[in-house]
Amino acid sequence: MLIERSMSEGFLTNTYLAASTTGGPGFLVDAGGPMAPLFDFAVRESIDVTHLLLTHHHHDHICDMGAVKARYPKITVLAHPDEQIEDAKPFAPLRIGDVLVDAIHTPGHTAGMLNFIVDGHVFTGDTLFRHSIGGVRAPGSTSYKDIKDSIMDELMILDHDTEVWPGHMNPTTIGHEWEHNAFIRVWRGLDPEGDEQVVVLGDPATLIVWGADYDGGHKAWIRWADGRDDIVPGSKVERST
Repeated sequence: MLIERSMSEGFLTNTYLAASTTGGPGFLVDAGGPMAPLFDFAVRESIDVTHLLLTHHHHDHICDMGAVKARYPKITVLAHPDEQIEDAKPFAPLRIGDVLVDAIHTPGHTAGMLNFIVDGHVFTGDTLFRHSIGGVRAPGSTSYKDIKDSIMDELMILDHDTEVWPGHMNPTTIGHEWEHNAFIRVWRGLDPEGDEQVVVLGDPATLIVWGADYDGGHKAWIRWADGRDDIVPGSKVERST
């Protein structure tokens, strides 16, 4: 399996080009750019890029769709209908060359988030990152329960050798996240929930997990005073220490 990654400097967003072999058909996952390195890779490896698979609708993952369509006018764009992406057709399992491409619906960060599974690899968009998880405060997000269920019931049941190619920053594996991701460890009951009292977006809350985030900052699992759980950027959490 050939997988080439291009990451934008500003958003730290990954765009991928994948193919089963040199000289065969291939596909892109997301279009956050920069696209030129992936276009060049396709030329070097004689890959016929036939599909663009979109994990979700956020700008940092689709901002270079125009460049993709200009380069490959006949490309087929596929996404979940709930993402309401212009010109995108509903995704259905398909075979691209020698590989079967399937998808898991992982709502949470957005309602129609898709994670694409291909031959021992999973492209997780903004659902799961190395040592972190997606937040549920961005436009189109659903709930804490959704992101937890998507990760624990859909992704963590995959073979632990499955390679994870996230929507931002560095790759990982399902097994590595099972053992080392702070959120998953608490969900598994390996580590205790925290009880630090904090202020989040002006309201009191309890800090359950203070985890890493892909950009070098933090992601927080917090519990509001009414008992609701939430996943928020660490920058929104006011700590006393």
